[in-house]
Amino acid sequence: MPLSEAFLWFVALGAIAQLIDGALGMAYGLLCSTVLLTLGYPPATVSAVVHTAEVVTTGVSGGAHAVFGNVDRGLFFRLAVPGALGGVAGALFLVNVAAEWIKPLIVVYLMALGVLILLRAVGRWRYRAPPSQVPPLGLVAGTLDAIGGGGWGSVTTSSLLAGGRPARQTIGTVAAAEFVVTVAIAVTFASTIGFKHLEIVLGLLIGGALAAPFAALVVRRFPERVLLWLVGGLVLVLASVQAVRLLS
Repeated sequence: MPLSEAFLWFVALGAIAQLIDGALGMAYGLLCSTVLLTLGYPPATVSAVVHTAEVVTTGVSGGAHAVFGNVDRGLFFRLAVPGALGGVAGALFLVNVAAEWIKPLIVVYLMALGVLILLRAVGRWRYRAPPSQVPPLGLVAGTLDAIGGGGWGSVTTSSLLAGGRPARQTIGTVAAAEFVVTVAIAVTFASTIGFKHLEIVLGLLIGGALAAPFAALVVRRFPERVLLWLVGGLVLVLASVQAVRLLS
């Protein structure tokens, strides 16, 4: 595929993922990573590329939430610090484990996230994270986010909202903490495997930046449940495609 054509596809992917992420507070990294893995890119490369692109998108998103007072400082530090530590650990694990061993684990992880999102769509996600479990939640979410290339918002936002926290502050705080986690993961990958696939990074980044201002429109025009069904279904289908490839 010519570079110019591939670049446009990555821009489109970044734009679609950002529109959905802006509406739900999650799914940018999850969607981008699932598609790139389906295209055959190695897990470590996928996570490195997606998190490098996310440094900008999460920075803009988290900064905007901070400006508008959507960030709970106490919750932010209890999520961001353990999340960053988990992200570094997950990135190092991904770099040092052979791709053929890690791919099945990632496929299972993506399927689990797809099911989690569908459960949220039908109102059946009941796990409530009490305050004492927020740091462990951040640690686990950061680790899984680095290994799977996404999922921070899917795990943390769903758990915190189920616990009865205000939606505005929950989404804003998770977004701000995600920037810290993303930077930690991106720096870890850059210092271990280097900076690769600039065309994919720029495509995802530009697409996400162009789509970000229109996220509010997506929120108004598409019911949250419809978007959750679409995202959960797409992740499950693409993860199933990867599972079939691994088994064939």
